[in-house]
Amino acid sequence: MFEKRMTAGGGSDSGDVDSGYAWWRLVLTLILGTVACVGNWSVVVLLPTLQVEFDTVRGGASLPYTCTMLGFAFGGVVMGRLADRVGIVVPVLIGAFLLCVGYILAALTTNIWQFAAFSLVIGLGSAAGFAPLISDLSLWFSRHRGLAVAFAASGSYLSGAVWPMVIEHFQTTQGWRATHVGIGIFIPLVMVPIGLLLKRRLQTVTYVQAEAVTEAARTELGLSPNALQVVLVVAGFACCMAMSMPQVHIVAYCGDLGYGVAVGTQIIALMLGLGVVSRLASGAVADRIGAGPMLILGSSMQAAALLLYLYFNSKSSLYVISGLFGLFQGGIVPMYAVIIRKYLPPREAGIRISLVLMATVLGMACGGLAAGYIFDATGSYRLAFLHGFLWNCVNLALVIWLILWPRQRRRQQALAT
Repeated sequence: MFEKRMTAGGGSDSGDVDSGYAWWRLVLTLILGTVACVGNWSVVVLLPTLQVEFDTVRGGASLPYTCTMLGFAFGGVVMGRLADRVGIVVPVLIGAFLLCVGYILAALTTNIWQFAAFSLVIGLGSAAGFAPLISDLSLWFSRHRGLAVAFAASGSYLSGAVWPMVIEHFQTTQGWRATHVGIGIFIPLVMVPIGLLLKRRLQTVTYVQAEAVTEAARTELGLSPNALQVVLVVAGFACCMAMSMPQVHIVAYCGDLGYGVAVGTQIIALMLGLGVVSRLASGAVADRIGAGPMLILGSSMQAAALLLYLYFNSKSSLYVISGLFGLFQGGIVPMYAVIIRKYLPPREAGIRISLVLMATVLGMACGGLAAGYIFDATGSYRLAFLHGFLWNCVNLALVIWLILWPRQRRRQQALAT
């Protein structure tokens, strides 16, 4: 019932792409991402508690977040490659198992190093809910690919809007250890049945048609696949070095300012909830103006929001600025996936997209850790925000060059002839 017929001329998409089934798959993907990406945010809420529980400094308490992000980054590449070969179901089932084990064992730890080790396992499991899902869903859409990719990527932010509030509540009433055990039991109960509903694979003709389109676009761009991959990897790392400061440390920052952990949790939920709005809106806009211009717009606005954090820190201003930050930066990361699907081979979508998203996650991991140590060294987050802004400038320079390069190349070719 979800099938769409090919036109008589054979020039349209196969019965898979942009079909009713593709939209149904989008809904399941969003739910999976929301559930699986809990690992990215539970440790953020827990950061002040870990610092007290394990008697460590702010940088040490940031270590589990970094380990989670490392697992998330490298797990995304492995699972993305696995999705290219055998489909999305296997990575989802593996992710559910790893999250179950990671959360339950993390609840039994007695020091920060043990907790960090199991945070790595949690990150590996959460990886199934991001890059592999984005690459898989991008194959099922053509006309609305930007919006579809934004939906798939929004699972991570919707997770950040929902889970911190849930975790903060149960951490307060039941303790963080019992909360972790509960998460470990809940995750596979949701992920396994939904993952099994995604068994259907694309038709071979779909890949053939898509490859012809990407090859033509790549020729016009004038960059080799590997050259484009490198540019996007560096740009992705830089943007998330900038993005990490508010996302990772806003709860602790609010605690330091005397507003309390609950306020910080509300702010990060607001930030990431509006990030979902931003991602969906940016996907719709990208389908009209292109992923490149949308990427420049998002990066520019993120830089502006980071500057605002330098000058305002009242409770009301943090709500406003963090809301703006969520709206400004939410659409950046999905645009990398849209660009890859436009220019690079579709049969390599899983590994190609995962490599760039690995770079973004490593940026989050390194940025979060760096901000923690900058705070320990200076007693303030002011330089940490400035550090993020400078990395944002690197990202902006790269994406502007990427957009201008084809025009400059065509101009040089025209002058040569």
